[in-house]
Amino acid sequence: MKNENPAEPFKRAVGTAVRALAGEPELEVTFTTEPPQLKGLKARLPQPSRNLPPNEVAIVRGAGDAQALRRAYHEDSIHDRFRPQSQDGAAVFEAAEQARVEAIGTLAMKGVADNLAAGLEARCNARGLAKARDRAEAPLADVIGLLVREKLTGAPPPECAQTAVDLWRPYIEEKASKEFSQLQDVLRDQQAFARLTRTILRDLNLGDDASPDNEESSEEQGEGEPQSQEGGQQSESSETAEADLSEAEGEEGEESTTEMRTEKSEELSDAQEPDEGTQPWRPENAFSQQSEWGYHVYTQQFDEIVSAADLCDAEELARLRSFLDQQLQAMQGVVSRLANKLQRLLMAQQNRSWDFDLEEGILDSARLPRIVIDPMYPLSYKRERDTDFRDTVVTLLLDNSGSMRGRPIMVAAMCADILARTLERCAVKVEILGFTTRAWKGGQAREKWIADGKAPHPGRLNDLRHIVYKAADEPWRRARRSLGLMMREGLLKENIDGEALMWAHNRIVARPEQRRILMVISDGAPVDDSTLSVNAGNYLERHLRHVIEDIENKSDVELAAIGIGHDVTRYYRRAVTIVDAEQLGGAMTDQLISLFVEDEAKSGHGRRRGAGRKSHRKAA
Repeated sequence: MKNENPAEPFKRAVGTAVRALAGEPELEVTFTTEPPQLKGLKARLPQPSRNLPPNEVAIVRGAGDAQALRRAYHEDSIHDRFRPQSQDGAAVFEAAEQARVEAIGTLAMKGVADNLAAGLEARCNARGLAKARDRAEAPLADVIGLLVREKLTGAPPPECAQTAVDLWRPYIEEKASKEFSQLQDVLRDQQAFARLTRTILRDLNLGDDASPDNEESSEEQGEGEPQSQEGGQQSESSETAEADLSEAEGEEGEESTTEMRTEKSEELSDAQEPDEGTQPWRPENAFSQQSEWGYHVYTQQFDEIVSAADLCDAEELARLRSFLDQQLQAMQGVVSRLANKLQRLLMAQQNRSWDFDLEEGILDSARLPRIVIDPMYPLSYKRERDTDFRDTVVTLLLDNSGSMRGRPIMVAAMCADILARTLERCAVKVEILGFTTRAWKGGQAREKWIADGKAPHPGRLNDLRHIVYKAADEPWRRARRSLGLMMREGLLKENIDGEALMWAHNRIVARPEQRRILMVISDGAPVDDSTLSVNAGNYLERHLRHVIEDIENKSDVELAAIGIGHDVTRYYRRAVTIVDAEQLGGAMTDQLISLFVEDEAKSGHGRRRGAGRKSHRKAA
């Protein structure tokens, strides 16, 4: 193409090669500046430069081959069953498994071996192994991964990591040389390899008390799990480790809830630390009673949490944003007036104020004429009072279902855009999220259920798509293009509100701000034809009610909702229903104003009582 980025043909070629090597034609390959990651059927690779320098080409190819081999030769169910709970043990276990799948490709194809070597060298440099001068500076997990690769392929560690490996090699060979020599025999048997890795971990004092055999038998004895082994459905691990770990809600029954949640938080802290900044921590007891609610998920394998920028290319995103800006011109005046009203309120709360007529402090020169008139009148002092405005974050959770298509989603995008700008000027951080599904009528989750024999009452049976339009720490100017994605045809599908609300809640409670506000904008009850066709008719609605009740009664997050043509007051305590989408800007602004005014009244009441006591003492 005439004006095509020179890197685009290369990216298309890499995507094709990754899908072919993985043996998965449906694998989506995207290129971003974030760390490489594989989530279900979505692989994320490094973004190459326009001029395609040779070293970058090799690194991108290496990352792609690593993700493809992981997809082709790795089973999450086996990995999750044998992975240790301890953070150090899990990191070593993960590194050994990645070395195994890459070794399979290295031994089979020379070109793949060269690509993987380039990618490995880049990872070692990024991890700082070249600077290691003692064991404390050389992460044991990285070193064991390199030693496993060396044992399986015969290839020495990269030159930049040789010193780090030599620091640990005597200790590791002394403790576990016998097990290392057996690794090559079980290269293509993931379960046997996992057992051997667990033995190595025990030799290095990194393993758990329970042996893999005990874990396996305890799994077989577990009852009451939503996904029964009878139907051939072993529990699926969520592969959306970002951020969001919002899926750590305990779908595996009481015995495995804590284990699953711990593993996911460890996976994020070890493998995805740079990806979401402040999000590795998640409240351990959030929505842990889902199994008691009778709600479960058939599989999370095909769910995704994705940045809006990853769902379409930059050119289309710019076009969609331009279209949104054209629509904003007609509505700018109305919503801007409301936003300015909110801004004045917030800025007034943040302004400093003074206490007057005090017995000590700064001399109040404005009161000096009283002393001239009456020398017996006491001097008056004043003191500046710091603002009581609490550090605040606001999350806007937008329904991206098909029924929002047209004017409603356009108005929602415009209001979110203007309010994000307004609140940012007032030092209030804003996160904008959307929720929908990846497909109509169930998608790949339903296909898997059918292939597995159609077990009765499978639970939620669709592929979730949770979209991050703007992260809380991301400035509006950088995220403004992403909001245009809501205008994209084909994005809006079905809505599973309960899990989306859990996801948004778990993101906001991980924030450091003192005050957290979560506002939901929806135009109807949760609807997913695939799920409701094989479960009770109120299955999703009942789950939504449980989630709302938990947040309102057990969380410090302030929850508010706006229903567009749909009565949400029957779900939420603080809610308003509007008839027309054009009223959305006013409703959102009024809800936020009422929340901030209410907070000011609570803090102001205490100040007024304090001031009264001061006046009383002076009069006495």
